[in-house]
Amino acid sequence: MVDFDVHLLAVLRELAERGSVTAAAEATHRTPSAVSQQLQTLQRQVGVPLVERIGRGVRLTAHGEVLAGLSAGVATAIARVDAAWQEHLGGATGRVDLAIFPSAAELLLPGVLTRMRAHPGIELALVDVDVSEGEFAPLAADHDIVVGHRSDGVRPADQGSVETVPLLREPLDVALPPGHRLAGRERVGIDEVVGETWIGVPEGYPIDRVLQAMAAASDAPPSVAFRTIHLPVIENLVATGHGVALVPRYTSGTRASGRFHLAELADVRAGRRIEALVRPDRAVRPVVRTVLEALVAEALDVTT
Repeated sequence: MVDFDVHLLAVLRELAERGSVTAAAEATHRTPSAVSQQLQTLQRQVGVPLVERIGRGVRLTAHGEVLAGLSAGVATAIARVDAAWQEHLGGATGRVDLAIFPSAAELLLPGVLTRMRAHPGIELALVDVDVSEGEFAPLAADHDIVVGHRSDGVRPADQGSVETVPLLREPLDVALPPGHRLAGRERVGIDEVVGETWIGVPEGYPIDRVLQAMAAASDAPPSVAFRTIHLPVIENLVATGHGVALVPRYTSGTRASGRFHLAELADVRAGRRIEALVRPDRAVRPVVRTVLEALVAEALDVTT
């Protein structure tokens, strides 16, 4: 049986996920020199090379990749013991770092904060983030819970590094200015709107993927006049006649009345999946589980 310090696995895991000694050092609050020394110690203890030099950096060997993969299970097992002990001592108390993108925060956060009043021992630290859909999962390395979104048909994040907790599916509708020729319709076809001037989100974001799918289905590239991550800006531009847009139904629906019209797309299942992403070892913490339960309950209320 190999005898080694399991706490050193955390350094190897961070190197595997972040790709450099410097990034691993920042994540574990160590110096790069300390990280290198601890990796060397772990290599001596397991008896095989775990990292190798490549240029000015390092990369994991095949042995290192296997051990880094196993380290998540070790961290989760340790976290379960700690969680059970904390519950024995008095339950869920502590800080939870929640990273959430703006439109999900608008939709879910007021209700979640109301629910968290029942848990005064939990401090909820909020971080405002908005990235392309493939960049949410890596954020789970730095935050206890990350609320992200992805397009219909896109696979969930890698199940090995993060757990995915489904929250809700939010349909995407076409926002039309007042007086638009289609503004009285409940449903519109792709061919009726794809040639319009669009107000869009940055490329790679879930809503843009739907717009690109519409363009591919009609063989007509969309004309995007302006891109922004700020949903209220998109809505204001539509409301003042500067274009049409794909917007999330539940979030934008609260502001649509009298300002812009929402129409369902008739020819495509357009939507985004909002979900919570969390590392397995953090998911077992009582305080994190409590916040996840509040997110799930609030998402259910939004959709029913």
